[in-house]
Amino acid sequence: MLIPLGFIIVALSVFGGFSLAGGHLGPLYQPTEILMICGAAVGAFIAANNGKAIKATLRTASTLKRTTGYDRDTYMELMALLYKLLSKMRREGVLGIERDIEQPQDSLLFSEHPKILSDPMIMGFITDYLRLMVSGGMDPIEIDELMTHEIEAFEHEAHIPSDALAKVGDALPAFGIVAAVLGVVKALSAADAGVEEMGYMIAHALVGTFLGILLAYGFVNPVASRIDRQVNEAVKMLQCVRVTLLASLNGYAPQLAVEFGRKALHRAERPSFTELEEHVRATRIGGTTEA
Repeated sequence: MLIPLGFIIVALSVFGGFSLAGGHLGPLYQPTEILMICGAAVGAFIAANNGKAIKATLRTASTLKRTTGYDRDTYMELMALLYKLLSKMRREGVLGIERDIEQPQDSLLFSEHPKILSDPMIMGFITDYLRLMVSGGMDPIEIDELMTHEIEAFEHEAHIPSDALAKVGDALPAFGIVAAVLGVVKALSAADAGVEEMGYMIAHALVGTFLGILLAYGFVNPVASRIDRQVNEAVKMLQCVRVTLLASLNGYAPQLAVEFGRKALHRAERPSFTELEEHVRATRIGGTTEA
């Protein structure tokens, strides 16, 4: 929702301000220059990226939609789920959660947290490392290294669309200059044109520079930056899970382990110690008997 809103504000500010200053919007509509600039940008994007990067960029919309829901309530729900899992492991042994992690869709414990259950990235990360903990064949340092490597790999892959779009955004002003230069060439080639007509054609040519800069810094680069922010949100969720599981592996009680996870969150969305404690206590009292 914020992305379209931002685009509307950009368009209204630029074109509305131009109109209020006495300008006419008609000359700004140059379909041929839009074709040159956007067509060149799309061609450069295709030439600069392989099929995986192009598909990843096209799938970015679904990623953006999911990660925009990562807020304080989501973090509280995540930590409540981790608390239940770790408490069950502590009470029944690591094998006590084997059925839950093998069939999470049928688990009563997971079903109490539908927001987490519906997120394949978080669920995959949690269940994969709980399986390793259940197997008992790795020490905490090895699991930590593996989790760190996976998070870094995820972060690198998730940044590919933003990097691709940022490069296109950086190239758009240059493509705008190309369109403007071609417009000037066209105007100067009309040597028999009058002064008024010549000025009209040069004004049309300069629209190319304007469009290239506007598309770059008003639309494409902001989307690339937004993707970066959303990737950081996803990484923060994975780091929260990582820190919590490592604390449990090192022998801390479930309530202290989720406190470690709380510290991995940004201050703007991090619940206080009291809030987390009360939420965990409510989960323990009002949740399932498994917790």
